Amino acid sequence: MSVWGGYPVGPSAWAVERFGRHAGALAVAVPVQLAKAHGKAHAAHLAAGLKKRSPYGVALAGLVRENLAEAARELGEAVRDVRGYEYAVINDHALFPFRYADRPRPLDRARLPANASPTRHRLFRAHGPQPPEGLFDVDEDLATEEYLGLREAFEELGASTRLVCVFFTADAKNGIHAIHWGDAHLEPDRTFTWPYKEQRDRYGTTESWAVPRPSEVDQR
Repeated sequence: MSVWGGYPVGPSAWAVERFGRHAGALAVAVPVQLAKAHGKAHAAHLAAGLKKRSPYGVALAGLVRENLAEAARELGEAVRDVRGYEYAVINDHALFPFRYADRPRPLDRARLPANASPTRHRLFRAHGPQPPEGLFDVDEDLATEEYLGLREAFEELGASTRLVCVFFTADAKNGIHAIHWGDAHLEPDRTFTWPYKEQRDRYGTTESWAVPRPSEVDQR
């Protein structure tokens, strides 16, 4: 049995449209896998014994990708390697996890780092939602080779594969604060606009969480 089996979850119409029959399982799997990734990253943080330059953030990023890939495999779906990083692909939708802050912060404050790789930019430009027709269009005479290259789909993912963003905040001491998933369009200033988004709690529903469950309080 998978780690998210048995949870009563009613996925949204948006989730069903993207993930099909796996929408309900995936809606629960994502928070579970993020929590598991935090647990291991927190252990690495404690083992390092560093107040500064903790390995938590790097470890968390890698573990989240690995865990989501494992969830895809358990569902019988694909895992694709893009430039050395594995991405879970469910029903032709690739999950893109991103910790946008190390403290609780509204989703509209999310911003891609200035040093983000060309791969990340290309994933959003080529596989993310497109802006409304006519908005941010570039004159053909002004379109550079670099600009056009960022809009070329990754062969590893497939031209028809679309990006679903899983944005979250977390820190080593407090764990996962908030989780959002949806369709995110990357703007020129590295901020995001969301044609659609949902906030998920750590238990796999779309309701915001604030008060921990009693069983969790006992374990802290």
